[in-house]
Amino acid sequence: MQVEAAEASMRGTETVVGAKPAARRLGRVLVGRRRRAAVLLLALAYTAAMLMLTMGGGEGFGSSGVVEGALGPPGSVYRSHLVFERLLPEMRAFASRPNPLVTSHYKKSGKQWKPCISKRLIHSELPPSNGFLIVEANGGLNQQRISICDAIAVAKILNATLVTPAFHLNSVWRDSSKFGDIFDEDHFIESLRKYVRVVKDLPEDVFLRFNHNISIIPNMRTKAFSPPSYYLEQVLPKLLELGAVRIAPFSNRLAHSVPMNIQALRCLTNYEALRFSEPIRTLADNMVDRMIKRSFLTGGKYVSVHLRFEEDMVAFSCCKYDGGSKENNAMENARERSWRGKFHRPGRVINPEANRRNGRCPLTPLEFIQGWNDVARNGI
Repeated sequence: MQVEAAEASMRGTETVVGAKPAARRLGRVLVGRRRRAAVLLLALAYTAAMLMLTMGGGEGFGSSGVVEGALGPPGSVYRSHLVFERLLPEMRAFASRPNPLVTSHYKKSGKQWKPCISKRLIHSELPPSNGFLIVEANGGLNQQRISICDAIAVAKILNATLVTPAFHLNSVWRDSSKFGDIFDEDHFIESLRKYVRVVKDLPEDVFLRFNHNISIIPNMRTKAFSPPSYYLEQVLPKLLELGAVRIAPFSNRLAHSVPMNIQALRCLTNYEALRFSEPIRTLADNMVDRMIKRSFLTGGKYVSVHLRFEEDMVAFSCCKYDGGSKENNAMENARERSWRGKFHRPGRVINPEANRRNGRCPLTPLEFIQGWNDVARNGI
């Protein structure tokens, strides 16, 4: 009886041992099937997304008789006029309404727009300076303008003397203009003298301390949109220690939310202190006078266009033009140089043809002329 019981026990053990590999095999089969199903679903989702992106560009063109298959390779045919035809009714409707930029919603309530510099600025005797602040305004002209306003605000926060900002030599525009070439430097300094000290250059004794080399002055690489507290806690101690600090680059280095007196100082800088240099003002006055005189024949209407067709902007648009593989390679290199992998991240899909059909491609000079002819022909 004991032998029989032992044999039965062994048979039961064999059954349990044999069941485990079978369960594992079944588990692997189920996992494999789930993986294949997941891969299949991802493939279907990707295909659907590509179809939607490719076909979505044709939305709104059904009435114009455009056939998708007849569009040709991206960039080979001028198509911006198709977008113009689609938008023409909206443009005409907009032109018939009062201009919202001229007719303020405050008009009905009897209120008026007031410039932000009308807010009271705190004015008191300036205490002894804590040192010199040197900044490098980078980006385009608009970014540089904002950087200058922020530089005045930071100089006020630190009770520092600001050296008129240097402009970063952009790799695209390669414009070596100085502050005084673009803006009226004397007017800038005089407009702000009650609130912030501004000088054109570092004093000789400070410059000598750094061997006449600004790059030796420690660069405080502040984070974007830093609050005033950051400057007081991190930058001010270094300024007091060395007598001069440098912040480069300086684009968007101050938070939007600042105390009211600092914001008012930003406004004063933007709307009063920053004035273009005399040669630029003279050129602008001549252009405006010419537009006013010539627009008399069209009821006072004229169009001002900034035709920006530059390497970085064209590369960022991810559009193709007629330069072939050489141009495509140049644009790919420009994207990688400026944005380092941004356009090759997982899930990023670039469709130049859809971009063009959606009107998202910058106009070449030739396309602009064609579009302007369309505008003139339709009486806009």
